[in-house]
Amino acid sequence: MKRSRKSNKKEQKRSYNLSLKNEKDINKKKIRLNKFISNSGICSRREADKFIEAGVVTVNGIAITKMGYKINPTDLVKFNSQKVKSETLRYVLLNKPKNYSVRESSTIQEKSVLSLVLSACKEKIYPIDRLNKSETGLLLFTNDTTLSKKIIEKNHRNKSIYQISLNKNLSNEDLNKIRNGVILNGKKHIFDSISHVKNKQKNEIGIENTQTGIKHIKEIFQKLNYTITKLDRVFFCGLSKKNLPRKHFRHLTKDEINILKRL
Repeated sequence: MKRSRKSNKKEQKRSYNLSLKNEKDINKKKIRLNKFISNSGICSRREADKFIEAGVVTVNGIAITKMGYKINPTDLVKFNSQKVKSETLRYVLLNKPKNYSVRESSTIQEKSVLSLVLSACKEKIYPIDRLNKSETGLLLFTNDTTLSKKIIEKNHRNKSIYQISLNKNLSNEDLNKIRNGVILNGKKHIFDSISHVKNKQKNEIGIENTQTGIKHIKEIFQKLNYTITKLDRVFFCGLSKKNLPRKHFRHLTKDEINILKRL
């Protein structure tokens, strides 16, 4: 009898531990409802919260108004009675050419970068960050709204490297001024590094930067009476344009995506 009781207790404990493990595995696969809706491309996560609060989202036929509610991948989610399909998250890197706008073009005359990545995937993807029409280099496209927000947050700095051309040679005196920091609107802006490009004319400059955006880079040179005539982003958030010709795109590798998510 004693052996039988011990055996039963062991079986019960084993069964309980297995049940806990299965529950943990299920919870790992669960996703927040607002994130699921956001990933579908319908709206942002913040907007999804408002729709959930308004009671227009149902899970398996039940209206959900609770914030932070988690669902299983197999649950049926509807938004305004229409089934929500979670899109596959896509990450596409483009080497942007000159004279292409980052806006969705409304005219035949204006060329949009979105036309260059149209064949990349069936999902709707949008550029993270911006380069104006005259600027070239790396643009990252995705439908991962969570990652997009993380990268463009003002307080979240990511390393970028630019090669720029100026309207005239950059003097050593002004180069040292920039290295020591330039005051803009009462705040000092310092690049991680700045130098003349080796074996090039003195108006060709390389900048490594995590502290400020393109707008401030332009303002710094304007303050010292220089105009940037060409700007090419050759490195962005750990991604390089090596082996990526101008006007071409490629999908990120799993390792590159994981690095981005750890930023």
